[in-house]
Amino acid sequence: MSNPNLEQISAAQQANADVALAIVRAAFNGIERLTALNIAATRDFLSNSLSNTQQILSAKDAGSVAKLNGDLAQPNLEKLMEYSRNVFELTSELQKEVSSVIEAQYGTFAKNTAGIVEKATAGAPVGGDVFAAALKSVLNASNQAFEQLNSVSKQLTDIAEANLQVATKSTATKAPAKSATAAAAKKAAAK
Repeated sequence: MSNPNLEQISAAQQANADVALAIVRAAFNGIERLTALNIAATRDFLSNSLSNTQQILSAKDAGSVAKLNGDLAQPNLEKLMEYSRNVFELTSELQKEVSSVIEAQYGTFAKNTAGIVEKATAGAPVGGDVFAAALKSVLNASNQAFEQLNSVSKQLTDIAEANLQVATKSTATKAPAKSATAAAAKKAAAK
């Protein structure tokens, strides 16, 4: 092996390590944000449960208990929908971050591979152009497959987001104000 090949291998390994590190960082950032959201949601749930229980226990009769149950259900449903939206937003952002890293790496890989094929074609013996053409065809097919997969992934994300918005509109009678859960999660994520 010549020295330039070792340098190319070393550069490729470094690039792969950088990509892996970027994906791990994005994943840990997402986990950290999701954990902060879950902690804030749990704290909010426990606080509301205690308050709701105290309200129900202070009711004087069964009619009051039934009315309180009805009154307390809507805010809890709104909080659940808000939590679901926040989880969806976190996972969507994480998916976009990871996808952009992978897209960039795949683009670099495809460009480098095409350059290697061109160099190999130029120095190939008679009949080597058939192999190069077949390799180019495989590269083109893989590029198309990658683009199609990326397109489907984006479409699925859009569909999920639209479904979440429809579910939110159907359960909320009014636009809920930001709860303590979302504020605490954003505060914890900003640290």
